[in-house]
Amino acid sequence: MLDLIKYQNRLEVQLATITAELRTIGYLNEKTDNWEARPDTEELSEADINTEADAVEEYNERRSTLASLETEYRDIKRALRKIQNGTYGICEISGELIDEARLEAKPTARTTSKNMDTEGQLTL
Repeated sequence: MLDLIKYQNRLEVQLATITAELRTIGYLNEKTDNWEARPDTEELSEADINTEADAVEEYNERRSTLASLETEYRDIKRALRKIQNGTYGICEISGELIDEARLEAKPTARTTSKNMDTEGQLTL
């Protein structure tokens, strides 16, 4: 039997960490419930073309990083909801129990390893 409190505590710590990271590069848009990259706060009105290009590149890097972090954020939130709903540790495809070793390695796992290919993608 899974120790749900252990997983919940672990996921809550991960959520706090991810949320703090997200806040350093973006903000949560309450209307859309999506994280958005924070634009560069430096004044670019008198910047030269190289400075503008650097600012655009940095903004795009923040957007890319934010997208990855947001995926982790949503996976953690989903896992915490599953704990609350009593469905944590159950494969979303087969309905089988997810091996505890898999949950130890990836507490946000949504499927058994049988439902993953060698690339880590879901097989349907």
